[in-house]
Amino acid sequence: MEVRSELRKHSRSGKRKWAVLVGIVALTHIFLLLSYGDALRYLLPDGRRLKLPNENNALMTPSRNTLAVNVSEDSAGSGIHVLEKNGYVSDFGLRNESEDDDEGFVGNVDFESFEDAKDSIIIKEVAGSSDSLFPSETTVMQNESVSTSNNGHQVQNVSVQSQKNVKSSMSSAGSSIVGSAFGNSSLLVSKKVSKKKKMRCDLPPKSVTTIDEMNRILTRHRRTSRAMRPRWSSRRDEEILTARKEIENAPPVATSERQLYPPIFRNVSMFKRSYELMERILKVYVYKEGNRPIFHTPILKGLYASEGWFMKLMEGNKQYTVKDPRKAHMYYMPFSARMLEYTLYVRNSHNRTNLRQFLKEYTELSSKYPFFNRTDGADHFLVACHDWAPYETRHHMEHCIKALCNADVTAGFKIGRDISLPETYVRAAKNPLRDLGGKPPSQRRTLAFYAGSMHGYLRQILLQHWKDKDPDMKIFGQMPFGVASKMNYIEQMKSSKYCICPKGYEVNSPRVVESIFYECVPVIISDNFVPPFFEVLDWSAFSVIVAEKDIPRLKDILLSIPEEKYVKMQMAVRKAQRHFLWHAKPEKYDLFHMVLHSIWYNRVFQAKRR
Repeated sequence: MEVRSELRKHSRSGKRKWAVLVGIVALTHIFLLLSYGDALRYLLPDGRRLKLPNENNALMTPSRNTLAVNVSEDSAGSGIHVLEKNGYVSDFGLRNESEDDDEGFVGNVDFESFEDAKDSIIIKEVAGSSDSLFPSETTVMQNESVSTSNNGHQVQNVSVQSQKNVKSSMSSAGSSIVGSAFGNSSLLVSKKVSKKKKMRCDLPPKSVTTIDEMNRILTRHRRTSRAMRPRWSSRRDEEILTARKEIENAPPVATSERQLYPPIFRNVSMFKRSYELMERILKVYVYKEGNRPIFHTPILKGLYASEGWFMKLMEGNKQYTVKDPRKAHMYYMPFSARMLEYTLYVRNSHNRTNLRQFLKEYTELSSKYPFFNRTDGADHFLVACHDWAPYETRHHMEHCIKALCNADVTAGFKIGRDISLPETYVRAAKNPLRDLGGKPPSQRRTLAFYAGSMHGYLRQILLQHWKDKDPDMKIFGQMPFGVASKMNYIEQMKSSKYCICPKGYEVNSPRVVESIFYECVPVIISDNFVPPFFEVLDWSAFSVIVAEKDIPRLKDILLSIPEEKYVKMQMAVRKAQRHFLWHAKPEKYDLFHMVLHSIWYNRVFQAKRR
């Protein structure tokens, strides 16, 4: 009996000790969670987010970029959507997350990395927004508050947190827009596969289309357009066909013409006549459907400014737009490819299917209008500067005219139908022409200049052959951060004869337009890249196009250009400059009108009768 009693005492004592030990471990675990929060998620093998006490299950999605939408009156009262950026993280963005990654937020050099690689974005827009595109299918977790702006108007601050959970039934696809981080095992599978598979942006292209071959494709497309015949006739079709005849039989441009510089055009007479007819005839219907921030929210700063400036100026235009779609020759779908990625892409998922599905749903929504179905979208157009746009608009927008910064013939870009959209890096939305211009040819002492981050495979090859190898070739990697470095970069472009424009993750680069901006002859090194406004401009007059395989011969190629020819090319750059500038109030032949004209021009040459 005494032995049994003694055993019971020890048993009770052991249980107490175990209870105390378990309690200590539990308290320590809770303390760590409360103290370090989301940082502990990086200790998990699949990068999941830890669920904290009192946390809503809806927030348990993979970490995303914080997006803060600040709805307010524009200071000028014009409805300009100004993009500001706060904070900086070195690996922000979606670099190396897919085959079609961006040129990078570090558009040009390191100071652009500081400007663009941000932890959050603030978009100021005119108060009020349209109804949700899919109100019954989309749910967004938001924190809302009401404040007062400086001018006394009541505004709404909507902060869409980095854990924003966008859900969609999208039953037609049989899957949700954004899956749960815990429930979607395909995310983990794709992540493992991506580690083994080298991405396309890190490999040279399997095939190369030379600039001469591109010219032949354009000529062939003009003769035999593959655009479908409209399902029923329209008076607008007849107007476009009549315009084509007038353009093809355009009279010679008078020698007294001063607004246009003939050497930079393929056919300046046809361009001038086409532009005049556009001003007189063209009418565009802008679709009103779509919810902000994906639709009707132009970004006016940074690498993706081109799509934003066009959206803002097109939606605010009174000369070309009509309210009655029956009176329109063309139809504009005003979505931002950049905001589509920001809003719907699940970071680290390596899956963009939901982005493409979203746009597919949008085009199906247009079925309430008969116009898209009449031509399968051949008279519809979009303007997108994000590198993913070719993928996102594949199939369901295949017949539309696409104005794309990522003008890669190996990624579905159709010469003669699609438009190569200039990628413009705008640093000041209120003054897009800041620092415009450069030194005259006689004061440009440097043969060639380049500085920038090592995006993609090509820039590494460039530096391998030319960094610190020749005093005439100022080829650098990433420059230090700071205002002084920024000014040094600009001064180098203003003082160099040739500015090297190598591709980054994709074929496009803002350096092409930057070179023109600073009156430096651009040297484009990017196989399969279709230069901007290819259908009307002769790039051989004001640029040098070098094949990627010829990088070792770069200096010899540049030195082989006679000084007299260089001076003419530099003059042509200065004359072409007006066609690559944004203005708050559009001017004749400026970038807004050039984009719209190329869309009109390509539509004219692929239009058919019923």
